[in-house]
Amino acid sequence: MKRCRSLLRPLRYILGPLSLPYDQKRFRILVEEIRPDLIHALRLPFEGMLAAAAPRQCPLIVSIWGNDLTLHAHGSMLMGSLTRRTLQRADGLIADTARDIRLGYEWGFAPGKPTLVVPGGGGIRLEDMNTKLESGMLPEELPDVPIVINPRGQRPGSLRQDVFFQSIPLVLEKIPQTLFICPPLSGDAESEHWVKSLRIRSNTKLWPRLNQSQLWLLFKKGRVFVSPSIHDGTPNSMLEAMACGCFPVVGDIESMREWVTPGVNGLLVDAASPRALANGIIAALENPAMCAAAKKQNARIIAERAEYKQCMAMTEAFFQIFNRGRIVGALG
Repeated sequence: MKRCRSLLRPLRYILGPLSLPYDQKRFRILVEEIRPDLIHALRLPFEGMLAAAAPRQCPLIVSIWGNDLTLHAHGSMLMGSLTRRTLQRADGLIADTARDIRLGYEWGFAPGKPTLVVPGGGGIRLEDMNTKLESGMLPEELPDVPIVINPRGQRPGSLRQDVFFQSIPLVLEKIPQTLFICPPLSGDAESEHWVKSLRIRSNTKLWPRLNQSQLWLLFKKGRVFVSPSIHDGTPNSMLEAMACGCFPVVGDIESMREWVTPGVNGLLVDAASPRALANGIIAALENPAMCAAAKKQNARIIAERAEYKQCMAMTEAFFQIFNRGRIVGALG
């Protein structure tokens, strides 16, 4: 399974760009018929690359995400060329991390053009979160033990879930009652392999996908949120976990450093090292005072930087630069 995924990625970086000329021709015809006031491509590959063919008189906004410039742009020479061409064409840039705005400039986006950094999905709906936490119900009742949550799923090239599973026995050596919960990995062959081979089934639950209120409730009950990221933007799940008081232990990459100050409101670890990840989890579980202080700090950070209404106001102001209240077309 892992080998198949690794083979599909380079194939995508070849076939995807080769299919664009035909689709761009059809897209230009469509744009001429609709005559939108603005086009918003919700990702760089391949929606932004397609939208770059739009007539120059039509403003183009491109949203970029965690792996667009750190991973996908390097997938092939053609991917790199199309990435640069798209960003040179773009009139505005939206990202969920300041790092990607900086990288956008390096890839050809002109300084001085409008940019916006805002959490993906528009931010965290704190009012909804508090309401739904009262009525949420998990798939099963959880014991009163330290709970570690990894809700990121399988994201080849972005997350080291193999490292996460290998860290579990190391944590259990120190804190044997720890329970690891992993939605949405139920039925995932690779995850099942690790659980079986490492003999950690009694301490590991591979849950199905949870709805939003269930995930928030799980974060509320959990002690530690884990994301073994090697490429990433700003995960919504991390922001939600922080809002619910769950302590983040995440990969030490630039995008995570925009939100996590080590030892203050989370921990940054080498996501390629099972021992480093295990040590981070253990440090969080063994230091309730640090976690309690982080809970207050993260509640303030989310309210100030990621609250939904505030983020939507910023986004609306950004679009007004281009459309002045007119209808906007989105591609994604």
